[in-house]
Amino acid sequence: MDQVLNLRRLCASLCTFAFLTACGGGGSSNSAVSASEPVPISTTSPSQPVATPMPIEVSSNGVFNGTWVMGSPTSDAVVFNVHSADQAGSVALDFGVNSLQYDQQLPTAALQMDKPLELRLQNLKPATRYFYRLRYQASNSKEWVLMPEYEFQTAKPPGQSFVFAIQGDSHPERLKTQFDADLYKRTLLRAAADKPDFYILSGDDFSVDTLNPATITATQVRERYTLQRPYLSLIGRTSPLFLVNGNHEQAARYLLDGTPNNVAVWAQNSRNSLYSQPAPDTFYSGNLEQVPFIGLLRNYFAWTWGDALFVVIDPYWASPVAVDNQFGGVSKRQSMWDVTHGDAQYNWLKRTLEQSKAKYKFVFAHHVMGTGRGAVEVSTNYEWGGKDPKGQTTFAKERPNWELPIHDLMVKNKVSIFFQGHDHIFCTQERDGLIYQSMPNPADDTFSMFNSDAYKSGVKAPNSGHVRVTVAPSQAKVEYFLAARSKDTDRKNMSLAHSYVVKPKV
Repeated sequence: MDQVLNLRRLCASLCTFAFLTACGGGGSSNSAVSASEPVPISTTSPSQPVATPMPIEVSSNGVFNGTWVMGSPTSDAVVFNVHSADQAGSVALDFGVNSLQYDQQLPTAALQMDKPLELRLQNLKPATRYFYRLRYQASNSKEWVLMPEYEFQTAKPPGQSFVFAIQGDSHPERLKTQFDADLYKRTLLRAAADKPDFYILSGDDFSVDTLNPATITATQVRERYTLQRPYLSLIGRTSPLFLVNGNHEQAARYLLDGTPNNVAVWAQNSRNSLYSQPAPDTFYSGNLEQVPFIGLLRNYFAWTWGDALFVVIDPYWASPVAVDNQFGGVSKRQSMWDVTHGDAQYNWLKRTLEQSKAKYKFVFAHHVMGTGRGAVEVSTNYEWGGKDPKGQTTFAKERPNWELPIHDLMVKNKVSIFFQGHDHIFCTQERDGLIYQSMPNPADDTFSMFNSDAYKSGVKAPNSGHVRVTVAPSQAKVEYFLAARSKDTDRKNMSLAHSYVVKPKV
């Protein structure tokens, strides 16, 4: 019960913060609707517009006490993932191409307590911005509660500019060490203010490995994923989320034991149920493997948006050994050659890069090989670069069925930028014309540069903030913006720490 109440208080705090930041502390004085509480409307008038956006507040009477985030956007569809820990009722969604003019509706769907509900909007127009409003009706009520209006963007074709944004490791479980809630909220809200078409998390956002291996439960693992919902809803209501698997998530093959009762199964099922990640279809390609007690992993995937190809890869579900930190006393790997992205993922990556004609190609992973520190510094090693620690080229022996190490494969196929998290630092490096971009923390209030010594070259900048990428036909611009709270007098919120431009590789 305490956990539920704490989650409710967190949701209330975050939503109030978001409203005050966006609206300057209150609504218009001549508005017909109070800005301090949701608006119930009659079931007979579901299309009544909202005069003023309002926060979602936690209450025991007549309001929606949950969150929603978007995922899996395409040129004609997007998925809404709705969840409430302690409420049941009905959910409906009104939408249209003009603000406060909703000429389309999804059929009413039943929301069960603590069970995520996926609402799929289909048959949308490509390259179109939609406005929408979620409505909630409690099981014991005849009235609907209106949520604020939000918007989203369907996929754009080649030739059209767009913006996406990225964050590094957030680690909300590290309270008072590397995580400040207020700073994280500011990062997310500032990222959301740019209205990016989507938002990418580079891993270590749902860490479960600080839990006790001897007593860990599925409920505890799921709580790590629900912990992020109030935060990520600050941007996930307007920008669909893409998740990169991190080393602290323990969504990893080495933990499978042939039963449904292990951390890897719990973590991946929590991930897939609470955050609607893409499965292979006509818009996305990805992992086709069906894993017992999970189904499709949805751990690596690719899509094209505008002039750019996006590729997310993952070493953790392919490796039969612990890639980085271990959980529960599992024996250590004997060699880094035991760590692998797997033949299936490598062949898929090779095909995806070779077949794409996009002007820009962006690849995302939690880290080079999923472990270690640095970027360019470790890019020559093992599967990634082909060499052993002595500098000898052993790739052909260790991976006889692979054409090239991953770095060389990316260079050959004109990848523009490889994005990674893991190291808790912003650093831009380059090797063979390929940019290695390490991502800063979004919530570290020490504003430090963790692992700076591991980076022997490049442009470095301290935590915290987010990265915005503006992709146009003629260039892609990468910008790192700092986050700051009102008490952080030595830095300014949204100040530009570093920027650079990449040109198309055609």
